[in-house]
Parts: sequence; structure tokens; C-alpha cells
Amino acid sequence: MLTPLFARPKPVIAMIHIAALPGTPANTLRVSEIVDLAVREARLYQAAGVDGLGIENMHDLPYLRAGVGPEIVAAMTLCGQAVKAETGLPVGVQVLAGANQEAMAVAHAAGLDFIRAEGFVFAHVADEGLIESSAAQLLRYRKLIGAERVQVWTDVKKKHSAHAITADVSLGLTAEAAEFMRASAVIITGSVTGDPCRIEDVAEARAHCGLPIVLGSGVTTANLARFYAAADAMIVGTHFKVDGRWTNTVDPRRVEAFVTELNRLRAT
Repeated sequence: MLTPLFARPKPVIAMIHIAALPGTPANTLRVSEIVDLAVREARLYQAAGVDGLGIENMHDLPYLRAGVGPEIVAAMTLCGQAVKAETGLPVGVQVLAGANQEAMAVAHAAGLDFIRAEGFVFAHVADEGLIESSAAQLLRYRKLIGAERVQVWTDVKKKHSAHAITADVSLGLTAEAAEFMRASAVIITGSVTGDPCRIEDVAEARAHCGLPIVLGSGVTTANLARFYAAADAMIVGTHFKVDGRWTNTVDPRRVEAFVTELNRLRAT
């Protein structure tokens, strides 16, 4: 699933945390200014040598549950289209929280390559409340709008969530269900943003499904060597920001150091 998108093995996808969008509590910028900021970060990431990019409405706190308004879809589409046009890199999108159909609409309209979906199979309790399985509706919607080229990368046992209601379903079986339900890749995370996942979780997911395994949190320059062999791809956001705080701007030196270490591992 990754080969058609990325020219190099073990790609790193850098996250662009889109500024607070219209109608959200923290919004202060016009849409044009938000798009300009996203493009500026995309340029920094591309210059540092990342393999792909992701956009996410991270600053839209508190998040709506399993759906957002047309103003969010419109603004995210403009951001995604501009980032894609500027860089030509593979680009994905996540619309928080669990707004998977909206993310698919953004990806299709903006010519993006994948979405990051939460609540694809089974259910969990997130900050926003109960997030239920969306696979059936999402993939039918993808078919309906002719967006079959857009891949679905899905979190399993997602961070920032309680999984007591599926405590009898292991992470491995969740990954197996994601493959059965026609996901394109599975994403493994730590318990919260910026926390590394457990190597044992990656191994368990790989033992139960044949999809690419993407690490979705906590990969840093310091621990990259430990995770490199386990992962098929890495999504990195927090570590690339000034002082390692997701709310800060991108620190090109952090990105360059990570890419340098990644290329060293690729070479060996």
C-alpha cells in the first residue's frame, strides 16, 4: 500500500497542525492566513527532506465528535490543496475528532493521498465521547464519490482513549479486523500525543495482519534506531516542533536531525 506513494522505504510523514479554523474557540486568523501558515510549514518540512505530509485540525479544541461543519471541510480542503500544490509530496488528512467522511471529502477534493481515520473498527471512549465503528459508512461514501484512490490509514487502540469496552479484544485482533474491513494501513500509538508506542504492540499487530504498520506517536531522533526495524512508516508531529511542544512552530533543525538519522539507518 505504501509503495505507490513513497519512493523511499520507511517514509516519515510530518504533521502540519493547522491553525484554529473558523468557528472554533481559538480561531483568530482569516482562512487565507491559515492556508499561508500551512504552506510555510510544508516548505520547511520539504526542505528538510521528509517523505510526506499530513494536515490535521489539531488547534480546533475542544473537538466535535464524529462530524464537523462545512466551514471546517472547506478550510481544510483549501489547506490540503495548497500544501499538495506547493510540495508535490504525498499528503494525508485527519479531521478531528473521528470526522472520517469529512476527511475523505477533503482528500478527494484536494487531491490528497490518504486519510487518518479513528474509530474505523470496534468502538472506544475518547475525550469527546463514544466513537463507534465507521468502516462500512466510510468505504461506501468513498465509493459513492469516486475516491477509491484515497487510502485509509486507521488507528487501532487509539491514544487519548479508553478501551475498556473492548478489553476482551486485543490490539492484534483489532488490527486483524481493520484489515478484514479493508483498511490500507494500521497506526500504532502510545497512550497520549508525543508518547512512543510499545514495540510489543507493533509486533502483535504485525502478527495478526499483513497491512503496513505505521507508528503514529512518540518517534524521535533519539529512539528512531529502536523503532526503525519495527515500522513501515512513521508519522511525526510533536517532536518536530520547537522544544518538542505540539503548539509551537516547526524547528527545522529537529526535522533535519531526524531525517539525517533516518537516512543513516536506510543506508545500513
